[in-house]
Amino acid sequence: QVQLVESGGGLVQAGDSLRLSCAASGRTFINYAMGWFRQAPGKEREFVAAISWGGGTAYYTDSVKGRFTASRDNAKNTVSLQMNSLKPEDTAVYYCAALSRVLFSVSLRDPNKYDYWGHGTQVAVSS
Repeated sequence: QVQLVESGGGLVQAGDSLRLSCAASGRTFINYAMGWFRQAPGKEREFVAAISWGGGTAYYTDSVKGRFTASRDNAKNTVSLQMNSLKPEDTAVYYCAALSRVLFSVSLRDPNKYDYWGHGTQVAVSS
């Protein structure tokens, strides 16, 4: 089992920044790539970003490229999502999730492949 707890959400204005964090406990953190997903009201959960087990490779959905940056600290069992230039359309509940690292290259965008999920943190961006 891996337990994931997100933090750092909040209400901000368009153009502001937020940094989300996800703390992991349980099984060996480096066995997992980590993903960030979000779900807005009335919409399906969508992929936002993912980072490899070592932190050297990250992928982003097109709408956040150049604004969001994923990082991880394996010594502290944490993964972060730095979100800059936030837009109202970024409003959603954000989830971190753990993916077996061997699946990273082929399944990083598929939420059904992730093994563990946090409970989410709300991000609201006003215009």
